[in-house]
Amino acid sequence: MSTWAWIAVVVAAVVVAVVLTAWIVRRREVRKVAFMMDALEDGELNFRFSGKSAMNRTLNRIRGIFERRTAVNEEATQSKLFRVMTHEIMNTVAPIASLSDALINEEGVDVKAGLETISASSKDLVRFVESYRSLANAQPPVRKAVMVDELMDRVLLLNKAKIAEQGASLSYTAKTPDLLIYADEGQLMLVFNNLIKNAIQAGANSIRITADLNSEDQTVIRVTNNGKPIPLRQIEEIFIPFYTTKPNGTGIGLSLSKQIMVRHNGTLLLEQSDENMTVFALVFR
Repeated sequence: MSTWAWIAVVVAAVVVAVVLTAWIVRRREVRKVAFMMDALEDGELNFRFSGKSAMNRTLNRIRGIFERRTAVNEEATQSKLFRVMTHEIMNTVAPIASLSDALINEEGVDVKAGLETISASSKDLVRFVESYRSLANAQPPVRKAVMVDELMDRVLLLNKAKIAEQGASLSYTAKTPDLLIYADEGQLMLVFNNLIKNAIQAGANSIRITADLNSEDQTVIRVTNNGKPIPLRQIEEIFIPFYTTKPNGTGIGLSLSKQIMVRHNGTLLLEQSDENMTVFALVFR
């Protein structure tokens, strides 16, 4: 074999080696990015890529950004939760303390009426604590394959009488047929029942449920109603535990519903709320 032939072989081998190495490196980097995206979607930030390559440094910086934003969001959520809890507890305890002092120190106070008031306030406080316990002790989902159409048939059947009493309508449309999700059917029934109940309480006379796939092939079930819209100032508060604008509300319905969806590796979103309609979306990843 001539010298030039050997040179050509060596050059070809070098080119193949370089291309192969670049392909292997790229494949590793793609796998790293895929791993990071899966971890971020699951809310897991306890990972860090070792090595000083530019890719590893970039991915670790992105992780750090998400970690800082998550910390800020958690702090803000906890602050709002403590504010709501403090407000609720003080509204219940303060009248009890004041009335108790009056019963002890003042003459001519109607003792029976005072004790009835204290009893009612105490029951409100017990109800609040029970609500907190039900939220804190939410069980992890026991998931299995569930056909969305069959689940919606049960949702409609369960709420049929309640909807009829209110003179409202409830419908379901499958925009994508034969959708299958992996979920705890009982827990999802709680979510849909809560959204339907909230719609009725908002004065809706039309509630529509639709199921479809989004651009990422994720199942999305939307619950739309034409009731009174959620005020703009309250939109950021509605998923906070114990936040409620209803006189007898517990403030855990939407927060528990969102917690259920998060435990299904999904989410519950308020997509729209205006004079035309209010739309909640359950997204299953």
